[in-house]
Amino acid sequence: MNDMSIVCLDLEGVLVPEIWIAFSEASGIPELRRTTRDEPDYDKLMKWRIGILKEHGLGLRQIQDTIARIDPMPGAREFLDELRSFTQVLILSDTFTQFAGPLMKKLGMPTIFCNSLEVSESGEITGYRMRIANSKLSTVKALQSIGFETIACGDSFNDLAMIEAGKAGFLFRTTDQIRHDYPQYPAFEEYADLMAAIREVL
Repeated sequence: MNDMSIVCLDLEGVLVPEIWIAFSEASGIPELRRTTRDEPDYDKLMKWRIGILKEHGLGLRQIQDTIARIDPMPGAREFLDELRSFTQVLILSDTFTQFAGPLMKKLGMPTIFCNSLEVSESGEITGYRMRIANSKLSTVKALQSIGFETIACGDSFNDLAMIEAGKAGFLFRTTDQIRHDYPQYPAFEEYADLMAAIREVL
């Protein structure tokens, strides 16, 4: 095992489908399809989502009902199991503990650092708390400060800082726009190709 490196993976779009897109389809509210692939400003995106949920009278329970039916992307569990067999892996996500729990069980309980929702007694989502500002980049820098090399992989605007900050970084199933704007980062569509790239830099 390589104990001086940590591979930092995004969750949604890399290991599991986008939760908000799944909920958009389940609820029939097309506006909720908007994700960090479309809106780089996470605070703006979340406040907009919370407003739409309030407008439609939807809360945490309805989203969790959708999440219960979401499975990891085909091959994701196997990819993660193999990766964890030879290096340390940390999932860095801007999702929330209230969303991530059931998905982590389906992925074999990897370590995840994410945020938390503020939920009223009635189940209404009233706000959210970021674990730390610029959480992905801040976490990567903290890991580096205690002697780890980081390798990062993600698919969205909010992954670019942690990708850029590490020893190596990769895009996975990203948008054409991000691929075009950031040609310096190798972009992959298949887990086998991503795995080969990670093994090469470890």
